Amino acid sequence: MTETSVPVSIKSNAPIESDEIDISNLEETLDYIRPAVQMDGGDLVLLGVEGGTVNLQMVGACGGCPMSMMTLKAGIERILTDRVPGVTEVHAEA
Repeated sequence: MTETSVPVSIKSNAPIESDEIDISNLEETLDYIRPAVQMDGGDLVLLGVEGGTVNLQMVGACGGCPMSMMTLKAGIERILTDRVPGVTEVHAEA
């Protein structure tokens, strides 16, 4: 596997297991999703990857939105599992 640089949106203490998931592909896919989230006044921060689990933080308007978990599971998780091999689930952290 080729070595990839860790994007700046990942917090430095976040566990990254790039053997499981191609981090650059993950970041590209998040960049694909991000404009839709930003249109509603929010954004996504990649906190880290553990195995097949992607840990995200929803910030801005999305951070306190009651629909954020549905957006995360029905939208973001579905897109990431379809487009990024190795992603099995997505968790939102506060």
